[in-house]
Amino acid sequence: MQRQCFDHEWRFHLDEPSLWHWQREPDISTWRLLDLPHDWSIELPRDPANPSGSSGGYFAMGRGWYHKTFAAPEEWRGKKVFIEFEGVYMNAEVRLNRNLLGRHPYGYTSFIYDLTPYLTYGSAENALSVMVDNTGQRNSRWYSGSGIYRHVWLLVAHPVHVGHWGVYVTTPQIGPEEATVRVHTTLENESAAGCEATVRSRIIAPEGLPAGVSESTASIDAGSRHEYAQDLQVSRPQLWSPIAPHLYHLETEVIVGDQIVDTATTPFGIRSLHLDAKTGFLLNGQPLKLKGGCVHHDNGVLGAASYDRSEERKVELLKASGFNAVRCAHNPPAPAFLDACDRLGMLVIDEAFDCWCEGKTPHDYHVTFDDWWRRDLDSMLYRDRSHPSVIMWSIGNEVHERAGRSGGVELARMLADHVRAVDPTRPVTAAINDGHGAWPWRQTDQVFAALDVGGYNYNQSQYSSDHERVPQRVIYGSESTAGEAFEHWMSVLELDHVIGDFVWTALDYLGEAGIGRVYFEGEPFSFLGDHPWHQANCGDLDLCGFKRPQSYYRDVLWERGDPLYIAVHSPVPEGKTPALTYWGWQDVWPNWTWLGREGQSFQVDVYSACEKVELFLNDE
Repeated sequence: MQRQCFDHEWRFHLDEPSLWHWQREPDISTWRLLDLPHDWSIELPRDPANPSGSSGGYFAMGRGWYHKTFAAPEEWRGKKVFIEFEGVYMNAEVRLNRNLLGRHPYGYTSFIYDLTPYLTYGSAENALSVMVDNTGQRNSRWYSGSGIYRHVWLLVAHPVHVGHWGVYVTTPQIGPEEATVRVHTTLENESAAGCEATVRSRIIAPEGLPAGVSESTASIDAGSRHEYAQDLQVSRPQLWSPIAPHLYHLETEVIVGDQIVDTATTPFGIRSLHLDAKTGFLLNGQPLKLKGGCVHHDNGVLGAASYDRSEERKVELLKASGFNAVRCAHNPPAPAFLDACDRLGMLVIDEAFDCWCEGKTPHDYHVTFDDWWRRDLDSMLYRDRSHPSVIMWSIGNEVHERAGRSGGVELARMLADHVRAVDPTRPVTAAINDGHGAWPWRQTDQVFAALDVGGYNYNQSQYSSDHERVPQRVIYGSESTAGEAFEHWMSVLELDHVIGDFVWTALDYLGEAGIGRVYFEGEPFSFLGDHPWHQANCGDLDLCGFKRPQSYYRDVLWERGDPLYIAVHSPVPEGKTPALTYWGWQDVWPNWTWLGREGQSFQVDVYSACEKVELFLNDE
């Protein structure tokens, strides 16, 4: 299948005053010319009156229109032509030559449409139009961005071709001398006649040498699909891990008659996963504790626009700060992010939803959950299930149904069972918090029972008592604060059934404005900050990726890097006493000179795991 980047030379218009009913082509000559990915919200001024509010960082959202013209050459005639969107936020409506291709509500899952029925071939231009509607505010608890913010791809295929996300690679058996690589390949026959098709699967080792090959042949009726299953043996496998992320490549060829009609390349890693309450988390048979961080989808000052280099840089920064695992909060990430995790060696919890049937904001995913959960879950699973970096599937975060209300137990089982049916090789998890006193913690037990691994948000106090009550439960801290890093990490080290901890957050993000801010006692307090706050201010790394003091504290805790860090408190206005939100960190800096404050005393904090520390001021 030919895969062509379709990011360039789109026309864009924001806030059409009257709803365009697609009955005629608009005059796009005055529309802005741009390349994707594109997030229009990051370009607009923040304003306290914007309906996104503190959750959305006070950014403007709105409705936008994208338009692109292209020619379909004659050699495409008789082939299948598709358009794939990696992510559009949100409520995308896509048309080709004024013909409706479909609507896709969820802003974080990838989707594909068949262009073939409506294409005009030859020199005539085809018009692809996308309406993006982010006017329903609020629909998120964080900054979402607006627009076609991830890549778009044009796919051209022979009528007999590998299905979309149709190659699935697992490694069910691994030994020092040999590993079994299991390949499932789905072929689609969209021609008018049945055919006999052969799938040739060839493995290429990390150094570029052939490592195994298999061929299978089957008859496929017209208008149907067939799944091929093949086992290939790889000698002396090079295992994938965060320390040594060895990547193999699977080359797929589809042969009809004596002609290769389609090809595909799938990177994969040979690695094994095992989790239980006695041995914890084993990667390739070796125990590993997850030094984790939660990460939102945005790229800081770039907004939600997903550039390959920005996604890769995220992973580089996290690894440089000691993280070996990421939880994608609270939606599937960009494909480029997972590609970088594969290449650089970062474990991933891939998360689907922030809510189920009960919403958290008026226009969030609960509006479409009943109609779309299966399609969106499948999008995440089929797209991402060959990535070696992905170690768990998360079906939700802090859902209101977690104590069983509104059919929560049945929903959890339904979602978890569907995940296992699509990919039985990885455990299912969810991030669960307490009821803030509204109900006993034990009411979550039935939802936890539907999971393979329990994600605990801010409930380190339950790790031991829950193990006594439910000895088989595997637990990790799916969210914790930097201020409680010591307690959480000691639990990870001391308790076998606790496999890791994920701080909220590893990287700072837009929206949830000021959730980690410093304020002054006696002032009116709100959960989130007032304008001009626009970022969360709770990341170990700041919005540009620089280490904040809590990241240096974590270095000491994880026994890596410099064993000492000096943090000096900022000057405080006279008569004021600073206070922290739950996600906050003291307003401290690694410098100690403030002009105009000469002669005043300052509080100095020292982060250290040393038995003895001496502090010198001007050599004294």
